[in-house]
Amino acid sequence: MYPTLVINVVGLTPALMGADTPHISRFAARGAQRPMKTVTPAVTCSAQATFLTGLPPEGHGAVGNGWLFRDLMEVWLWRQSNKLLSGERVWDAAKTRNPSFTCANLFWWYAMASSVDLAVTPRPIYKADGRKIPDCYADPPELRDELTKQLGPFPLFQFWGPATTIASSRWIADAAKHVMATSDPTLTLVYLPHLDYGLQRVGPNSPSIRQDVREIDTVVGDLITAAENSGRRVIVLSEYGIVPVRQPVHINRVLRENKLLAVREEQGGELLDIPRSRAFALSDHQLAHIYVADAADIPRVKALIEATDGVDIVLDENGKRSYGLDHERSGELIAIAKADAWFTYYYWLDDARAPDFARCVEIHRKPGYDPVELFLDPAIRFPKLAIGWRLIKKLLGFRTLMDVIPLDANLVKGSHGRADTPAEHTPVFISSESGLVPDGPVSATDVKGLLLTHLFQARAS
Repeated sequence: MYPTLVINVVGLTPALMGADTPHISRFAARGAQRPMKTVTPAVTCSAQATFLTGLPPEGHGAVGNGWLFRDLMEVWLWRQSNKLLSGERVWDAAKTRNPSFTCANLFWWYAMASSVDLAVTPRPIYKADGRKIPDCYADPPELRDELTKQLGPFPLFQFWGPATTIASSRWIADAAKHVMATSDPTLTLVYLPHLDYGLQRVGPNSPSIRQDVREIDTVVGDLITAAENSGRRVIVLSEYGIVPVRQPVHINRVLRENKLLAVREEQGGELLDIPRSRAFALSDHQLAHIYVADAADIPRVKALIEATDGVDIVLDENGKRSYGLDHERSGELIAIAKADAWFTYYYWLDDARAPDFARCVEIHRKPGYDPVELFLDPAIRFPKLAIGWRLIKKLLGFRTLMDVIPLDANLVKGSHGRADTPAEHTPVFISSESGLVPDGPVSATDVKGLLLTHLFQARAS
């Protein structure tokens, strides 16, 4: 076996490589770089599940970053259990070939209840008084204590939200170096999300993104050096490319205005009432699963959404099959946004009626993905003071909301989800082993096989 490190640099594309990526560019120049043909939807959970199983979403079941759990009639995003996936995982295939094979999963999704040997994933501590304390989950549990002692607590608030910085990706990379040095796994999977967040804030064409690119290049370069010094093969890949966007599409407001989506009122705020809705959309970047309760409504809903500005195509049963999304978790219809548009989850018609969590970082309560969580409300005159005051109240034991997130979807300048991005915004597959990578684009469904090739095949002469 040939120990291998796989670094998932989310959002890395040819447009971002060059003078600002000396380490990654040198690595690519001495190895092999190929464009990646990603999946639809080109989002984290779907892409990673495809990399690990070799199956499209209709095969492994991760039809997005979340879906409607039909038996519960509730939307759940960012679930962590590996048991939600179908298909043989790459590490199980490798263990079949060689029982001494081991795998470490460092922050790739679906890390819990898995058959990997080592796993670390974000997992805050939720206290009964409403506090959310930064932390992570590890298997075996002592690895969490080990990493916390060496690196400090996992910087959760720099991992997602308006305070994201390179600190979280650097922590993950340092954890990977520690795991490689102390446990020596055969396959080490590392997830570095830093670029993703800046790209959604400012878009890939903004000069300000170059600082984020330089920061992640330094972290990746250090990790590549550590891996190569320990005799590892290295793969650098990305899940998707982020494109400039200018148009948020409020798909649920369209459904509500046409009396298809229902809400219920709780103390002045409105909550999406899924059991009473004839149709609603789970928005996930540039793709939205539209769940329709009565099949008789499907033609009407399809025509309505097709006529909505910013929508490119609406997939019915035949369309879902052609896109590899024919799975029971998918919506009865799936909308794909135009290349410069994306879908919000907003369902209220008046911001004064938005639920209290809409202005908070609440990835598990919102019935859809919300990139506006990456911004502080520009209407707050002194944001540091506002955040500090809220934190003080929390520390004193008062219940208070961290309601500092705006409701202005026009702030978002980058998105993803479509697989047909322009060449400069296409994800990449880069390997230290040029002889093990075929010519031409690498399909996301080929990644599992390529990982096994790197793990078990000798270098071509």
